[in-house]
Amino acid sequence: MHVELPIAAFIAAFVVLIPIPWHWRARQVSTLSIIIWLFLSNIIYAVNAIIWSDNVRVVMPVWCDIATKLQMGSNVALPAACLCLCIHLERIASVRQVSIDRKMKQRWFVFDILMCWGLPIIYMALHYVVQGHRFDIVEDFGCRPTTYVSVAAIFLVFLPPMILSMATFIVAGLALRHFFRRRASFSKHLQNSQSGLSSSHYFRLILMSLVEMVWSLTISSLNVAFTTRGGLRPWHDWNFVHSGFLQVGQFPLAVVPEGIRRWTFALWWAIPVSTFVFVAFFASGEEAMKEYRAIYQWCRRVVLRRPLAAPVRVSQFSYK
Repeated sequence: MHVELPIAAFIAAFVVLIPIPWHWRARQVSTLSIIIWLFLSNIIYAVNAIIWSDNVRVVMPVWCDIATKLQMGSNVALPAACLCLCIHLERIASVRQVSIDRKMKQRWFVFDILMCWGLPIIYMALHYVVQGHRFDIVEDFGCRPTTYVSVAAIFLVFLPPMILSMATFIVAGLALRHFFRRRASFSKHLQNSQSGLSSSHYFRLILMSLVEMVWSLTISSLNVAFTTRGGLRPWHDWNFVHSGFLQVGQFPLAVVPEGIRRWTFALWWAIPVSTFVFVAFFASGEEAMKEYRAIYQWCRRVVLRRPLAAPVRVSQFSYK
């Protein structure tokens, strides 16, 4: 049993919730969506690792139907959320709009919801087109989504996350260009834009998006190369692709080739690593320190029933 898998996934699911309070107050749909998608992905990984530890029995098939679709959705939801975040930051930093009115905030909110949640739903639905059978079960990893590797899969499944990641690079580059061009007066510009962001928070958000997209694009490219290493399968018609759709593939690790086994391990760690990278950018920032102090004061006052220390007044003395 690989006990490190559920432990790492549960830890990642817990720590990703740490930045929620200050992102909730800022009403940042994109960052909140990243948190929710990473949380769901890690919970799915943890539960799968526990249920299918040392076995490939077909249990909880409905769970697998839901979990595999959410896994597919996260592939496009995370880069889409990072793209929305960078678009938001680029608009704030540019001179095209000095302040943000209520109507503009509503339009951005709708756009973020459609990109972070509407687009993944469409992506999950389109995955059914190239879903050769119901799902696979891999020992110690649980249920995994399946894809009929063909030309249609390239356009419907593999390319969208990569296109979103590359678009994020472009928009993040423009946002960084605004940042460095008016670096001296950038804090005042952010204040005038009524965005609620500080310069350090702004820079961390962009840097986080870039790092996450470098990681995501690398994993996506390697996954495409690995999945298509044997060539593309012919697309005859819908009935041919979906024949035997209710089949469930069962793969004990003993029968999985060494190369595929290593890649499965590496691909599994992509989500926990993405989670820890995301948290690292916010767990030690100024906003985090304020939140930690507030939690400490609450625990001291409510849990420990100890009054907060009164501020010490320093008397003024004059010496002759």
